[in-house]
Amino acid sequence: MSLPRSPLAPPSFPDLPVIKGARFSAVAAGIKYQGRTDVMLAQLDPGSVVAGVFTRSATRSSNVLDCQSKIQLDSEDGAAIVVNSGNSNAFTGKAGDGSVAAICAAVAQATGLPETRVFTSSTGVIGERLPHDRITAKLGDLVAGLSDTAAKDAAAAIMTTDTFPKGASAEVEIDGKPVRIAGFAKGSGMIAPDMATMLVYIFTDAKIARSDLQELVSGINNRTFNCITVDSDTSTSDTLLMAATGASGVDVTGNSTFVSALHEVFLDLAHQVVRDGEGATKFVAVTVTGAANDADARTHALSIANSPLVKTAVAGEDPNWGRIVMAIGKSGAAADRDLMSIKFGDVLVAENGWVAETYREEDGARLMKEQEIDITVDIGLGSGTSTVWTCDLTHQYITINADYRS
Repeated sequence: MSLPRSPLAPPSFPDLPVIKGARFSAVAAGIKYQGRTDVMLAQLDPGSVVAGVFTRSATRSSNVLDCQSKIQLDSEDGAAIVVNSGNSNAFTGKAGDGSVAAICAAVAQATGLPETRVFTSSTGVIGERLPHDRITAKLGDLVAGLSDTAAKDAAAAIMTTDTFPKGASAEVEIDGKPVRIAGFAKGSGMIAPDMATMLVYIFTDAKIARSDLQELVSGINNRTFNCITVDSDTSTSDTLLMAATGASGVDVTGNSTFVSALHEVFLDLAHQVVRDGEGATKFVAVTVTGAANDADARTHALSIANSPLVKTAVAGEDPNWGRIVMAIGKSGAAADRDLMSIKFGDVLVAENGWVAETYREEDGARLMKEQEIDITVDIGLGSGTSTVWTCDLTHQYITINADYRS
């Protein structure tokens, strides 16, 4: 499926720094797509640690289940991550388990790693058996092509309906030494995170214990990837893996500078996924303040961000604030119509149970013509806050998903 590049896409893929101890490669295996790369390999040096978060879907894929069984294991061995696009290997029964086992065994043989240090992900159509022999047949090429400068190729290989590869990086100085972070992601549709989202792979040369890295990843994920939604649908395959090679020799345990930089990389990639939402033309930040607590604020914000009526109003550049009121009312979290206020950007739209006296429809319409829109609702009940990010819902979303399996 060839789609035009999203109008919200960044100008180009960033120059990712080399992460010492991590190498990448990509090949075309013909799993579904012809004439494009569709399998990537990342290999990590001995001493690397791996953490991850995964979808909590009850129908998660064999790949996710296998990764979850391995992620808590401590090891001094290196590791490998293999990802294919075009087929999600989900809802394929025991055949899916067999595909994962076959890939892990073949990768272990090709790299000299234990099978317990091979992590796999698959993304694409649900319910079709994965032709894993096409992947294993290319492992020689993948291993031979490994390079510390090939992260961009790896990012391109994991795309499905994505219109651009997504990458982000950061470099910080700690104790006079540089520490680097680089990551890439895929995601465009079936985006409503629940523990993790889409496919995301992040690498750093920092030194940190696996348990500490896991705590970092889980916490930052909840404030970034778990705060985005394109269409309210949680994937069977959502996976986020992060590896720390330790090659810099810099211990970042408890270091706030590193945590901030890592948060920025996570957030950058999360926003890029929203900017590539299927058919998206608007990037929308929904902020709820004054809720009874943070959990209620998040519930309200997601209710707004996931509402088809809100999202189509944004697509049509219609400042229909009544749909915001509707979304708050149906969310199930505490609200009082006479205490809440609504803003589009810096324009006060409604307050005290009705439209604001100062509001002019032309002001709201002007803001809705922007590519980036801020919607803010103050519930007026407490100090709970939350921000989520979403996009509009256009006819192109229907077109893409109606044709997805053809």
